[in-house]
Amino acid sequence: MKYLHHIAGILCGFALMITLLITSVEAVCYWTPGYYEKEYIKYQVLDDVHMEMDDLLEVTEEMMAYLRGEREDLHIPTVVDGEPREFFNEREIAHMEDVRGLFLAALQIRRICLVLMVVCVALLLAARADVGRILPQMICIGTGIFFAILAVLTGVIASDFSKYFVIFHHIFFRNDLWILDPTTDLLINIVPEPFFMDTAARIGLTYGISVVLVFVVCLLLTRKAAKKTGEN
Repeated sequence: MKYLHHIAGILCGFALMITLLITSVEAVCYWTPGYYEKEYIKYQVLDDVHMEMDDLLEVTEEMMAYLRGEREDLHIPTVVDGEPREFFNEREIAHMEDVRGLFLAALQIRRICLVLMVVCVALLLAARADVGRILPQMICIGTGIFFAILAVLTGVIASDFSKYFVIFHHIFFRNDLWILDPTTDLLINIVPEPFFMDTAARIGLTYGISVVLVFVVCLLLTRKAAKKTGEN
């Protein structure tokens, strides 16, 4: 029974880490005011797409709403080079359908992880385990294992971002529509590779801070429980 308690606690820790990771992505993409504007200025995107900042930010907002499932399509009218047109062409729209699928799948995975955490805690309570001692301890262990794996993976990807960027697309995309042409596809101009690298770094920082906070809190709770056990 003791081993089952530990397994439930570690599973809870893994589910928590995945939840925090997906939430970190969401936080950077949706909850960071001014982020896209700063990136567009940094990489002179306005010169590449020949648009006004307000128009580009409006397109970005509608695009992110689409990825989150809050908009049905990507037929977004705007003004490019002084001429009214739709921002996305058919190739870009087809590509973004796959991107939307990834976003929505991530949100579904987070829901599953939240349910898993509730189930794990319920099992521990039903088994009359010492939740205050076991859960923080196992979350610390689960966090350490998960973060170590993620750190190694991040290091590998950072060694050749372009290479693993291509591999990622081959794994998760159904076709080669993600290989965009800068002469015809505006999407590649508003999200150049350095933008992805900046975003990945920002997500990593956000996630790292949240994980460290969880680890410290669980470590303090573990020490408190150990001290209480020792006194008894």
